[in-house]
Amino acid sequence: ALTLCAVLLFLYGLLSAVAPSFGWLLLLRGLVGFSIGCVPQSVNLYAEFLPNQQRAKCVVLLDCFWAVGACFEIALALAVAPTLGWRWLLGLSAVPLLGFAIITPWLPESARYHVSHGQNEKAQLILDQIAKNNKRPMLLGRLVIDGPTNEKYSIKALLTKSLRRTTLLLWFIWMSCAFCYYGLVLMSAELFACNSLEFSGVKDDGECQNLTTKDYLDLLWTTLAEFPGIFATIAIIEKCGRKKTMAFQFLVYSGSVLLLTSTKDRNILTIILFLARGVIAGLFQAAYVYTPEVYPTALRSVGVGGCSALARLGAMATPYVAQVLLQTSIWTTVFVYGCFSVSAAIACLL
Repeated sequence: ALTLCAVLLFLYGLLSAVAPSFGWLLLLRGLVGFSIGCVPQSVNLYAEFLPNQQRAKCVVLLDCFWAVGACFEIALALAVAPTLGWRWLLGLSAVPLLGFAIITPWLPESARYHVSHGQNEKAQLILDQIAKNNKRPMLLGRLVIDGPTNEKYSIKALLTKSLRRTTLLLWFIWMSCAFCYYGLVLMSAELFACNSLEFSGVKDDGECQNLTTKDYLDLLWTTLAEFPGIFATIAIIEKCGRKKTMAFQFLVYSGSVLLLTSTKDRNILTIILFLARGVIAGLFQAAYVYTPEVYPTALRSVGVGGCSALARLGAMATPYVAQVLLQTSIWTTVFVYGCFSVSAAIACLL
């Protein structure tokens, strides 16, 4: 699945770069968004090979590579967009996906997947290889499947009586995470491009404004905030627990976006966005840690997949607030994000 995901992302990314019209560009970028839906399953695969004591730390640290990719994209945009244009930017952005597709055959398959499909021998080989790589003796005995095999689960399984409340709360939390995270990313670009927070009336001049070198550098600084946000999450998630950590981070994010209305100074604005970006990045990874743990083993992939799907709804809705509504009123914009984040904080504690 991850290999297919990488191939499709690479293909649609390249085709986006040569889109003949705006309609085709929308369609192809939509297909890019559709193909990226499989990416969260990489977290499930990674977590299966982690010791219980190290799982939270390692899953949160995984976001460092997301942050590196985001920084790389900003640097690439700075180098390419002003001179070669957006088509070259889209095309070059797709190239790393080809490299990932090439190396995926070396990724070990999930032992749990093999066991659930009655493939004991393949699961045994993976476990033997893990023991060998860690220079530990393999447990004696024979791998035995306990329970039915080839049993498939759907979203309906997440809405059974015992899981319905947890699932609905997690869907709202994930949707809020994506809504707030991507909203902040888009809003940062809008604020820096306009060089002002004076969004007092409707503004529609019919053309995009190019980002300056300083705009790109400020975006880079706010993106670098994800690294301290990740490390801060690691420091508190084991001490305070998953739910309290997420609730606290939602509240800090809410306070941060509300502060955007208190200043017109660009340096202070950058600091506020830095804080908010770090908090919401760590929060997203805390959700990735908590979600697989709260579901039964057989439902982990379906659970994370369902939450990821709902998160896409939040990502789809947020441009209408971070870009469209922002042009009308920054007060209303930050109020919307503040309400969502406070509501999500309450949901985390229920």
